[in-house]
Amino acid sequence: MTDHDNGLWVRRFHPAPAGAPRLVCLPHAGGSASFFFPVSRALSPGVEVLSVQYPGRQDRRHEPCVPTIGELARQVADVLRPWRDRPLAFFGHSMGATLGFEVARLIEAEGQAVAHLFPSGRRAPSCHRHETVHLLDDDGLLADVKKLSGTNSAVLGDPDMLRAALPAIRSDYRAAETYTYADGPKLSCPVTVFTGDADPKTTVDEAKAWAAHTTGAFDLHVFGGGHFFLASHQPAILRTLSTALTGATVG
Repeated sequence: MTDHDNGLWVRRFHPAPAGAPRLVCLPHAGGSASFFFPVSRALSPGVEVLSVQYPGRQDRRHEPCVPTIGELARQVADVLRPWRDRPLAFFGHSMGATLGFEVARLIEAEGQAVAHLFPSGRRAPSCHRHETVHLLDDDGLLADVKKLSGTNSAVLGDPDMLRAALPAIRSDYRAAETYTYADGPKLSCPVTVFTGDADPKTTVDEAKAWAAHTTGAFDLHVFGGGHFFLASHQPAILRTLSTALTGATVG
């Protein structure tokens, strides 16, 4: 049985009619596929959302986490092969944005078109920061997670759930913080970036720098808010995604 069949990697919450554009959603550090269930519901049936579940969390918690962005990108590109009968678009938040970029690079390097890349809450790959949050003790790591408001408060308040989530959170932080951009061909697909104007992880200038990574069209949407600005601006982001992928608006 393949990963395409058993759903380990790819969660398709709302199947769409044949020919609908496909949007692959890639979670943030410590995140899971279910984070994008509302996106899938809102964009259905015009867009078919495929949400990726990384190893090491929820129903995959007994699997080892993938230690680097590069290796995770190779695995994601491979498990998406059965879905690549038409061009895929990618939406990734935070770590997922960098991952989406690397998966798109791999797919374009094979000569296949990518429909669109939507990085969210992440600086351009070429904008390096020296970050070592993954080296902190558990309290220090959780303090950063709480500051970014990226994990459900119910999880943060439940010791058992925290113990289960911490290994994946730390591994993802390590993968994101040790990522090093390797120079190579630019993407040819359009790139539309979403960022918060008060995001401690990404300045507006660092978000603008994504323009240097594509020969295609580039657009930048700046919203009020911090790292998880998308929670407060979901309708506007969904409209942008729908219009870019189908020419139609939602909501």
